[in-house]
Amino acid sequence: MPVARNHMSRELLTVEAELPLAEVAERMCAKNVGAALVLEGERLAGILTERDVLRAVARGIRDDAVVVDWMTAGPETIEPDESTTHAATLMIHGGFRHLPVVEGTRVVGMLSIRDLMRIALEDSAPRGV
Repeated sequence: MPVARNHMSRELLTVEAELPLAEVAERMCAKNVGAALVLEGERLAGILTERDVLRAVARGIRDDAVVVDWMTAGPETIEPDESTTHAATLMIHGGFRHLPVVEGTRVVGMLSIRDLMRIALEDSAPRGV
């Protein structure tokens, strides 16, 4: 059974809670990622996703909006050696597409629904001659 550590992204966008929301949205676009991890020191405080940014825009984002105003605080997490099946179950039942991977209190990666789809499709992909 595949485990999170073998499929997680290690290139993470981490930000501070008091940064301007617009600045973090720009960073997300520049790095082509759908989520930023919000850290307090090395501790995971929250996650800011594309959905959070869209919600802010829909509700009339103010120029002084900061990440902490719109992030999802205390997100679900998974340990590196937990199964990707468990990760998928958490994502489906929780209705989210990004799952931070933590070892103790330190963030070590991120699993996305796209990562899980790659695993699901590995054996069904056509192979060359």
